[in-house]
Amino acid sequence: MILKKDISIHYELSGSLQSPALVLSHALGTNLTLWDQQVEPLQRSFRILRYDSRGHGQSAANHGPYTISMLASDVLSLLDELGIARAHFCGISMGGLVGQYLALYHPERIGNLVLSNTAAKIGTFAKYDRRIREVTNAGMSAVVDEVLEGWFSDRFRAMQPSIVASFADALRRTSPEGYIGCCQAIRDSDFSLNVERIKAATLIIAGTEDQATTLAASQFLHQKIQNSQLVALESAHLCCTEAAAEFTDRVNRFLTAKTDYHE
Repeated sequence: MILKKDISIHYELSGSLQSPALVLSHALGTNLTLWDQQVEPLQRSFRILRYDSRGHGQSAANHGPYTISMLASDVLSLLDELGIARAHFCGISMGGLVGQYLALYHPERIGNLVLSNTAAKIGTFAKYDRRIREVTNAGMSAVVDEVLEGWFSDRFRAMQPSIVASFADALRRTSPEGYIGCCQAIRDSDFSLNVERIKAATLIIAGTEDQATTLAASQFLHQKIQNSQLVALESAHLCCTEAAAEFTDRVNRFLTAKTDYHE
């Protein structure tokens, strides 16, 4: 846990001190356990830093509104606290927005970039305003069914009910204030006009059944980011869980091939 002047951020660090650092940044309504299936295989090559975004998991939830720049500042504070000058970054959904911000405005801190199930602009103002109203009026339970339908395909929900149930529990336990703050951050973020300035080598991962951040949204990122590659996995929104093995392999191969720096 690190303490900033306004908030405490929970994190876990694993892997060799001699390995290049890799930050894993989770989606709205999840927490650092989203990456449980990635940590063991990736820490063979990388020093893994995963954390709970503000308002999620064991990190504190202060009063909103939040912004993507605020969430990115939390990452920079973690890196500073841990003495990590530069790291690869893998972000999914909301975490992908954080990754885009860091690559645009703090490129000296980011090695290579993985943007999974994300977009230059995620969703609409109306969608997130509705989510905010629902959680404000009725708590986290009000959005669980809708969110789960977006996170996982019908096929995966039928085949892996225990995994889906664990994600539902984590979503229900998420701080309403933290969830609302991050909804505001996503709602107000739009990198459509400047994402083309990202210079980092970038792997873009899309889900073929992702309705929240569609394949078309990933194709837009691929067209705009010059040094990028795009892969599509058979999955809905949370590729790192639904297509865990292929996701991890793609990330590992991309970052291993691209790693050309030392902290």
